[in-house]
Amino acid sequence: MVNGESAPYLGRDYRIEIAETPSGEIEFSRCFVVPAMHRDRRREVLREWYVARANEKILPRVNRHARDLGVKFATAKIVDNRYRWGSCTVNDNVTLNWRLIKAPMFVIDYVIVHELAHLIENNHTPQFWNIVRTKSPTMVKARAWLKEYGQVLDQEL
Repeated sequence: MVNGESAPYLGRDYRIEIAETPSGEIEFSRCFVVPAMHRDRRREVLREWYVARANEKILPRVNRHARDLGVKFATAKIVDNRYRWGSCTVNDNVTLNWRLIKAPMFVIDYVIVHELAHLIENNHTPQFWNIVRTKSPTMVKARAWLKEYGQVLDQEL
């Protein structure tokens, strides 16, 4: 990672600058500013920033979508999962991959609705897909986005 490289956030790429920040932490406005003191740990520090933003921005949306669907879940957590975007366990726990924070919000919302729909219908039946399609009108677009760009979310800088 050097000045001028970019990193995705909520579906857009933003330039990365290595510079001093008043807080000593990554700052984000129209670009990522990674403190020079973290130059050697920049990938780890950016990952921590992504995880924090995922907790801050994604988890409240789980609550909102659960209300919209009329379902209750036990817990919702942001996790590091290399092989799936989310899951809903038999104990009604919802987990979501931190890498989703790099995707557009309509993709994040689709994954959330998809996982919460499993609280109504366990399997990927026609009823399940009708529930998801009804509560996530951009489902087809979101699935296409994940198919085309999902590997980008897995990439390290």
